[in-house]
Amino acid sequence: MAETATLPELDGSNTMGEVLARFPGAKRALFARYHIGGCQSCSYDNSETLARVCERNEDLPVAEVIEHILNAHENDRDILIEPGALREALAQVPPPRLLDLRTREEHEAVALPGSEMFSNELLQSIFGTEAKDRTIVLYDHTGDRSLDAAAYLIGHGFKNTRALRGGIDAYAAEADTALPRYKLEFED
Repeated sequence: MAETATLPELDGSNTMGEVLARFPGAKRALFARYHIGGCQSCSYDNSETLARVCERNEDLPVAEVIEHILNAHENDRDILIEPGALREALAQVPPPRLLDLRTREEHEAVALPGSEMFSNELLQSIFGTEAKDRTIVLYDHTGDRSLDAAAYLIGHGFKNTRALRGGIDAYAAEADTALPRYKLEFED
């Protein structure tokens, strides 16, 4: 891992809330490898430390779990597309297929041009008719959920799937300042 020095510090004293804020894919990575966080018996509280979670789950070595989180984070970085790179890709022919993971109200208020509202019906259509090599970009408001959705599509053979880093909020701030920004009531 050549770039781990640029990553934020991580050790057993970090709370799970801190871990998940710094490494958005950590939840998926912990569940996939260790079955941590997938059900009530192995769940954790955001105030619980990583060391305590490891101790409660078969006394996992904290260093091993941290290494796994960092490796998963590096892999996740390959899935992300930067707002500026998406702006450039949208000018290409054909442009990437844009899938909006937000609510209908959010989509109707502000959306990236040409984006489609994600739904189960759309997902089934993609599975049945979309070329596996087509570039697909998923986005949400702040990038919280799109990484997991992109990983899901990649796992189903859509290798050119990307998640917009920072969501539509980062896109509006960094790539298209004419696009309105908003804040949801439940956000910090």
